[in-house]
Amino acid sequence: MAKAAKKTTAKKDVKETNLVRRVTKRAANKNINAFKSGDTVNVYVKVKEGEKERVQLYKGVVTKIQGNGVARSFTVRKISAGVGVERTFPFVSPALDRVELVAHGKVRRSKLYFLRDLDGKAAKITSELASTKDQAAAAE
Repeated sequence: MAKAAKKTTAKKDVKETNLVRRVTKRAANKNINAFKSGDTVNVYVKVKEGEKERVQLYKGVVTKIQGNGVARSFTVRKISAGVGVERTFPFVSPALDRVELVAHGKVRRSKLYFLRDLDGKAAKITSELASTKDQAAAAE
């Protein structure tokens, strides 16, 4: 009789796991092109001011991509008025309108924290401009 009880709890655990997976699974945003750390991207963010909503551009270098599933996010760093500004965006955020790849960066690591200590030309990453052909292929 004890064996029968174990089997039913095992089936229950599988059902709960599937339920969690179904709840946390969310459709990927189709307007986000594939990119990686070191790439320069244009992030279009929906900003609500009063009753009006507009789209604001945030352009910078992707310093890290972290997490997986619903909790996946990426951080973009830009220099604004001589000060480095980093902003983290969740991939499944309704505030994200779209993300466009501007340039492919040539980097050797996935987390680019060292950029925080650099300024001027030293903070530049060797890159190649992304062609429209690359963007069209990534969208498909």
